[in-house]
Amino acid sequence: MASLKDMRVRLASTKATQKITKAMQMVAASKLRRAQVAAEAARPFAERMDTVLGNIASAVAGSDSAPRLLAGTGDDKVHLLVVCTAERGLCGAFNSSIVRLAREHINRLVAQGKDVKILCVGRKGADQLRRQFSQRIVEVVEMRGVKQMGFAQAQMVADNIVARFDNNEFDICTLFFSRFKSVISQIPTALQVIPPVFEKAEGEAGAAAGYDYEPDEGEILSELLPRNLSIQVFRALLENAASEQGARMSAMDNATRNAGEMIRKQTLTYNRTRQAMITKELIEIISGAEAL
Repeated sequence: MASLKDMRVRLASTKATQKITKAMQMVAASKLRRAQVAAEAARPFAERMDTVLGNIASAVAGSDSAPRLLAGTGDDKVHLLVVCTAERGLCGAFNSSIVRLAREHINRLVAQGKDVKILCVGRKGADQLRRQFSQRIVEVVEMRGVKQMGFAQAQMVADNIVARFDNNEFDICTLFFSRFKSVISQIPTALQVIPPVFEKAEGEAGAAAGYDYEPDEGEILSELLPRNLSIQVFRALLENAASEQGARMSAMDNATRNAGEMIRKQTLTYNRTRQAMITKELIEIISGAEAL
């Protein structure tokens, strides 16, 4: 059995840990609101951009004038997976859920005989994927020094992807991130960005309206497709930022509650042990007095 001193040290350590988790919960809660507003504000623009590009792309689909970013290479042998995670841990299953989705995708592609390359945005995803797919990781983009995610970071990642595509390093690019739903719910998402897959808007009529474009569709797409890639990456980074803070807030709240329960049990054990030792000492004193 541990001594009373060991119990006091353990109790003090648990109380100190509870203070840290409580502070981290409060910090995550303060950051969550701003990150959530930014993520929700980016959704309508990204969705409308996707819809507009989908309408323009439908006019040049299958033609020789279609930009390479839209038509792709015509093959699907080499896949680039852009896995976006956080730079820090202590946020529950946020990082591992994204990595799990990417790992399942990798295993499925490898089973089909495809070549897979991984571009990690965030240190935690790279650390987890390196254990099993270290040979497939082509680059790790760290955002450790970025205090607030901006469009410049998304532009940097998008330019990296486009440069690799222009160098014929891959055929299909898929973006992995976690879409923010609520504090306790984040949805791991896989989005194919090269060649882009445009979803049909809800309530859209079966026959699309005809439009005349000036300049022509190909020139518009060659300008907007790289911009759309940057926007989709920016949206993914903002969704990740909100999801990370929500997951950390929930995880630290659970940790604080668990620490409180441990403190209650340790205090009860300490008091019982102390009472037993005092009773034992009293019995020894009384027994010695009676012996005299």
